[in-house]
Amino acid sequence: MFYLGVIFLTMKPFCIRAYAKQELAMCYFPSSITSHAAVNHLMGWIKRCKILHQHLIDIGYHKHAKYFSAKEVELIVKFLGEP
Repeated sequence: MFYLGVIFLTMKPFCIRAYAKQELAMCYFPSSITSHAAVNHLMGWIKRCKILHQHLIDIGYHKHAKYFSAKEVELIVKFLGEP
């Protein structure tokens, strides 16, 4: 729990589950102007992490998919850390 002035903020633990690409991207980039921009940033990170990108392809990831499976999210968190 963090104290900011009179407001208490609690951090919810990140849950490994299936996420829409936009939903997961907004977790990593909450201050992005649009969810589309957040997805572009996240996909850029994934493409630059060659090992992660290859693992995702190996388990069946397709770039046009609208969702990440729980297994794909698990790999993303393993290589990029929790959002």
